[in-house]
Amino acid sequence: MSDYRKTPEALAALTPEQYRVTQENATERPGTGEYLNEKRPGIYVDVVSGEPLFASSAKFESGCGWPSFTRPITNVREIRDISHGMIRTEVRSAHGDSHLGHVFDDGPRDQGGLRYCINSASLRFVPREEMEAAGYGEYLDQVEDVR
Repeated sequence: MSDYRKTPEALAALTPEQYRVTQENATERPGTGEYLNEKRPGIYVDVVSGEPLFASSAKFESGCGWPSFTRPITNVREIRDISHGMIRTEVRSAHGDSHLGHVFDDGPRDQGGLRYCINSASLRFVPREEMEAAGYGEYLDQVEDVR
């Protein structure tokens, strides 16, 4: 098990947008995220702590303007969010405590019905072929084969 945590070095390496999203609970503009149209097999990890969050096999096109996933791999906490006059469920990484996005109950019914709506700025994508070398080999079984 790797040591996933928030460090001063990791925070210093963030872009201003990554910092705003992960540390100040901001939301990137819809349709602008780096991973919105990412189709390659791989794993999405917390940009701050490196902890594994979502597999490409759970990613789907929801049309909401942000990367959407049906389920996390592990390592997410869900917190009631009553900001902005709405009641929502915020999603944060368990170890790095990064703000990731929100989860809604309008996802694909045949896959559990959830839609994890996640900011690209909170993620780092590790392509399938780099997962083993990057220390994520134990999650390869959650990633679809390269077509």
